[in-house]
Amino acid sequence: FIARDEYFFAEQNAHLVKNAEEYYRSMFRGRISSWNLRDRHMAESLDALALHLENETQPAKIVAWAHNSHLGDARATEMGERGEWNVGQLVRERYGIEAVRLIGFTTFAGTVAAADDWGQPVQLKKVRPAHKDSYELIFHETGVPQFFLDLRDEETEEALRRPQLERAIGVIYRPESERISHYFTAVLSEQFDGVIHFDQTRHVEPLEKAASRTHEDAPETFPTGM
Repeated sequence: FIARDEYFFAEQNAHLVKNAEEYYRSMFRGRISSWNLRDRHMAESLDALALHLENETQPAKIVAWAHNSHLGDARATEMGERGEWNVGQLVRERYGIEAVRLIGFTTFAGTVAAADDWGQPVQLKKVRPAHKDSYELIFHETGVPQFFLDLRDEETEEALRRPQLERAIGVIYRPESERISHYFTAVLSEQFDGVIHFDQTRHVEPLEKAASRTHEDAPETFPTGM
């Protein structure tokens, strides 16, 4: 018999291959279709993991780390207005708002490790000071270098209910077109349950700095099957 964990890994790999094929097909239909498929796969993976880990006496508890654009409830942002959903929205709908905690991260300025475009090498880039109409500037003006904001507190929730710009930096960072490329409108108190703000952020570094590539990168569509 196959061990329970090994069976789960094999089953998840099979789902991955199936959804990957659908994802690459959806790329020809446009951004919204491919984005929704990708985040649905992430949410389904969390569902499967929770089911795998739970037992008769205790339900599973899972912590998932992802970019704000994936974890903040899309319905509270302009993403939802154009028909996009994400992991944060899907898990709230699946498990209920009381069973889920969505925590966002914000920063005013600093450095980030990112690329100019997909497939380009990583660079150390300076993060521009936050836009004048953004949540990040509001947090900067408190003068507190780092803090946690509980958005389930009634007074805090009400104060941050007005739509503002919010910055999102992922694999790519284009400071020369930052307003268009990296800001979107959101209602923070509906998007997250809490926010951790670091006024100055610092780029990530590889754990093994001396590691070098010994082979060419795999093609974008690898693996093609199992």
